Amino acid sequence: MEFSPFHPSSWHFLFISPLLVPYHFTPDNYVHWTETPESHIYSANLPGVRKEEIRVELEDSRYLIIRTEAINESTQPTKIFMRKFRLPSMIDVDGISAGYEDGVLTVTVPRSFVRRGFYIDPGDLPEQLELLARAA
Repeated sequence: MEFSPFHPSSWHFLFISPLLVPYHFTPDNYVHWTETPESHIYSANLPGVRKEEIRVELEDSRYLIIRTEAINESTQPTKIFMRKFRLPSMIDVDGISAGYEDGVLTVTVPRSFVRRGFYIDPGDLPEQLELLARAA
């Protein structure tokens, strides 16, 4: 059998080569999300970033924003980082906590097992209710 460098079958080793696409590659802004029965945990590797440069914000009680920000206008943050996550519907907004240790930021978003409802005050209802339709 003759080897031809231009034959397509001789190039297959390039497409599965670990030198071209390493398996351990993760992007710089990767955030690991873990779901437990009690909470949702977001972990971000931010090596070299000072604690004062990290901002964890909640937008409209629906979005969790993790980003870095310069301490003052004259300096730049050590690393530019920004990620935005849509939070699940049943969470405890007041119980969200964050910790930064050994270059890893961990944000814990606890679940809420109580449905948020609304209360109708009977005093606000009119004395006589109008019947719109009969139940079948």
